[in-house]
Amino acid sequence: MLDRFRAFWTKVISPVAHLLIRLGVSADAVTLVGTLGVCAGALVFFPQGKLLTGVLVISAFVFSDLIDGYMARLTGKSSPFGAFLDSTLDRIGDGAIFAGLALYFAGDGDSRLYLALCLVCLVMGAVTSYARARAEGLGFQAKVGIAERADRLVAILAMTGLSGIFDLPVLLYVALWALAVASTVTVVQRVWVVREQARALPPVEPGL
Repeated sequence: MLDRFRAFWTKVISPVAHLLIRLGVSADAVTLVGTLGVCAGALVFFPQGKLLTGVLVISAFVFSDLIDGYMARLTGKSSPFGAFLDSTLDRIGDGAIFAGLALYFAGDGDSRLYLALCLVCLVMGAVTSYARARAEGLGFQAKVGIAERADRLVAILAMTGLSGIFDLPVLLYVALWALAVASTVTVVQRVWVVREQARALPPVEPGL
């Protein structure tokens, strides 16, 4: 759903990318720094209840996910390792966001229910990405579902930020319920799609 805005944001961040290239910064370094920034924003500020500050810090570093890819394409240095590193660190950053919120609910947020929902979002978000990667590794397609990574990321950051601005915890609560359900449904959708593709394959002859 959010891919349609990628071209717009690429134009916005292109001057930064060109500057980094002139300074000799590699795309992999941008990927690593961006992930460290996201993790710091989530794990330092969220547990303290500084939700808006955490969202602003995370949002600033999230754009590295566009910058590094643009830099790699511009310099002609796209590589399988770069793609692997980017995807792996994306999972770490996503996990840190929900881990930070879980720590908040374990402390100042004081809610076991929403602590549990954060963990559900963390786990099912990881499984969503794994299901697609594993399916593609086996030769299937599993790019389906109502909760792609970009949608989940924007939703949780936007609602957490608004919750902090207006002091309305209910906004964060609604986001967590919606993402927990949507992520679970997405996992089920991907399992079902792969199952149907596997059933359409010709039967394997038993070995003699």
